[in-house]
Amino acid sequence: MFLRVDKLQVDLPAPKCQDPNAAAALQELLGGKYGEMSTLGNYMFQSFNFRSKSKLRPFYSLVAAITAEELGHVELVSNGVAMLNNGPDDANDDEDGGADISDAPFEDMRDIRLAAAFLSGGGGAMPVNSNGQSWNNDYITTTGNVVLDLLHNFHLECGQDCTSCVCMRP
Repeated sequence: MFLRVDKLQVDLPAPKCQDPNAAAALQELLGGKYGEMSTLGNYMFQSFNFRSKSKLRPFYSLVAAITAEELGHVELVSNGVAMLNNGPDDANDDEDGGADISDAPFEDMRDIRLAAAFLSGGGGAMPVNSNGQSWNNDYITTTGNVVLDLLHNFHLECGQDCTSCVCMRP
């Protein structure tokens, strides 16, 4: 069960200007192979599939708690993408959440890296990487082996590409 609190884990500073190219780069942190959505998927499905919960309670609690943290990371990065795509809030705007996007921002799309952010996502975050390629569940690792899963998570948290490390070889 997740409890939704309408607050980000960290208050993000408003961007000084619209920067869709920076948003495209941040999109990789969200939907890339080693991005927050993949990390969330790893922890979430590892916790869903965890066996011997009572015997291994500390490890299960760790994986389950990090699942909730990673969900917050997905939300945080998604907000960062939207903020960079849409630019600073208009001083006359009464609502939170970005600049006025009621006009299509085609002029601003002219030289941006990820036009799909506007064409398909309305300037918001999407489950894609920085090239617009869809995130997919092949990026999730859950083996059912708690030691292997925890080693995989450790390497991901350290920023390592785990596909080449010894623990992931057959």
